[in-house]
Amino acid sequence: MSTTSAATAAPPEKPAPRAAQVDVPAGVTAGVAVFDRQTGTFTEQVNSAGQFRSASVVKLLIALDLLWNRQPGDLSATDRARVDTMLRSSDDNAASTFWANNGGGAIIDRMVPRLGLTDTARPSASHPGFWGYTALSARDTVKIYRYLLDSAPASVRDYMMGNLRQSTRCATDGYDQHFGIAGAFNRPWAVKQGWSGFSSGGCTAPAGLAAKAPAGAGKQTGAAAAVRSAAGINAVDLSRPALHTTGVVGSGDRSIVAAYTLHPSGTAYGKAYTDLGRLTRSLNVPGASRPAGTWIGTWGSGVRLRTQATTAASPLTTLPAGVEVLVGCQKRGQQVSVPPYLNDWWAYLPQYGGYMTNIYLSSPDNQVPGVPVC
Repeated sequence: MSTTSAATAAPPEKPAPRAAQVDVPAGVTAGVAVFDRQTGTFTEQVNSAGQFRSASVVKLLIALDLLWNRQPGDLSATDRARVDTMLRSSDDNAASTFWANNGGGAIIDRMVPRLGLTDTARPSASHPGFWGYTALSARDTVKIYRYLLDSAPASVRDYMMGNLRQSTRCATDGYDQHFGIAGAFNRPWAVKQGWSGFSSGGCTAPAGLAAKAPAGAGKQTGAAAAVRSAAGINAVDLSRPALHTTGVVGSGDRSIVAAYTLHPSGTAYGKAYTDLGRLTRSLNVPGASRPAGTWIGTWGSGVRLRTQATTAASPLTTLPAGVEVLVGCQKRGQQVSVPPYLNDWWAYLPQYGGYMTNIYLSSPDNQVPGVPVC
């Protein structure tokens, strides 16, 4: 909506630019903010003050509170290792330890005035240990990153941002966390993601790590998430599956991006992953570089990515069921049989650095039309 007065309006022959069209998929509730640090302006704002349960994005505040008035070097080796895995691999046990040791909701109470947050609130009294039920908004998330990049001590900035730049594809709970920003844009980027209310993330996690979050953490599943609560001035939805992508993109961390989403009950992780990816790719993000390739849907569960175009090659990871993937090229390899299908074409996924059989691509032909040969 234009705020220009009639006296200063542009001439009729030079209409104002069309507003950006953010692609919010049907059934999805979103809160979005994109801030260009070079111009000091927002390039996108959609429900930017809307409160969402934070899921693991609150780990930014947990880490900042821990490091308030201290240097990363002051942390014990154990605590530093916890922060590293909490920020890189979204480890819930680390977050729960800091939450319990540092006052729980008091962490949020301290950080709100420190950073001038307006939409952030601690979890309700009925769920005090559920740090992932902290209320956050897209615009407050921009404030968090602006503090971290522009006002935090250099040692804290470099330590935390260094961890976010090393985000692992598989989180410690077995969820593929390279959705949203991490899939929509080429590096450089740094991300802190969040998810809650899903039953399976479809990623191959290191052996021995739990597939689900511990009680009281931020990634509640099934009946554990089927409650609602109030935080701050609005009711925060604790029921619908949530998937959030936040971080910085571009040279010099030019743009801050925050996209919070809620999905219809029962939405599969791969579907939410795909919808958030489409939303993120539609954003006006100054300084961003977008990857080359073709986005194609997949089907099936437990689909493996391998180092070469053969089932004898080492597996890299698995895909979330039904997720959309970026295909760079395709080539012939081992013939694979998944009755009634036979196919010897394999797709190379540059964001994974591996191959998947074309059988599981949503394409009518064995060789996908329009995708180059490797």
